[in-house]
Amino acid sequence: MVTLVIVAVVLVLIAIYVVIYNGLVKARMYTQEAWSQIDVQLKRRTDLIPNLVNTVKGYAKHEKSTLAEVISLRNQLTEVPSSDHQQAMAVSDQLTNSLKSIFALAESYPDLKANQEFGKLMEELTNTENKIAYSRQLFNSSAASYNMKLQQFPSNLIANVHHFQAAEFLAVPEAEKAAPNVSF
Repeated sequence: MVTLVIVAVVLVLIAIYVVIYNGLVKARMYTQEAWSQIDVQLKRRTDLIPNLVNTVKGYAKHEKSTLAEVISLRNQLTEVPSSDHQQAMAVSDQLTNSLKSIFALAESYPDLKANQEFGKLMEELTNTENKIAYSRQLFNSSAASYNMKLQQFPSNLIANVHHFQAAEFLAVPEAEKAAPNVSF
């Protein structure tokens, strides 16, 4: 009878260990999948940029510095190692700011603003920027959930045994924290 109780307790402990370990693996995978969603949207944006640049080139030939900066940042983004999330987001944020300059060009060139292709590209890029923002929020939520599991008892014991590493949150650049200046 005592042996049966000991075997039952051991089996329950093994089951608890497996459930906790699998929960940690699941949370880590959700975090990795959330980053993958960001990566997909960044790729989509880098694929759209050459079309946007070519459309703008036809209208704003003397705005070469803005276009060159966008192309340079796009190329930098494609060269960032996939494991370096912070660097990818830093370059992506710089690219977002440069794209704002291109959108501002549309105000100076009414023909460009009226161009259907430019309008479609602007809409696609705006949608992509929104998806990137949502994906960043999802990543940070997934990272928070995963990191909580790494710190909570008893999962923290199992996480330490299997060398689970905490996920870094994506931070908002300081320049984007400033309140916009709106004037009429």
